[in-house]
Amino acid sequence: MKKLQILGMGCAKCAKLFDLTKEAADSLGLDYELEKISDIQQIMQFGVMMTPALAVDGEVKVVGKVPSVDEIKKLIA
Repeated sequence: MKKLQILGMGCAKCAKLFDLTKEAADSLGLDYELEKISDIQQIMQFGVMMTPALAVDGEVKVVGKVPSVDEIKKLIA
């Protein structure tokens, strides 16, 4: 099972990244867990200084932008 984590404080971009990541994972038919992390201490433990960010299995893949569904598919596949 893939662990997908959206790191962000709850801004509009963070919500959009959450929705697009869910769409990408569903369209790939992945077995996944999607988690939203909004605690600043937890976000900083990832070494992320800009949100939103996407982590896949604990590894940060995207920081400070909202990629397209196709880009997300490549990152999580």
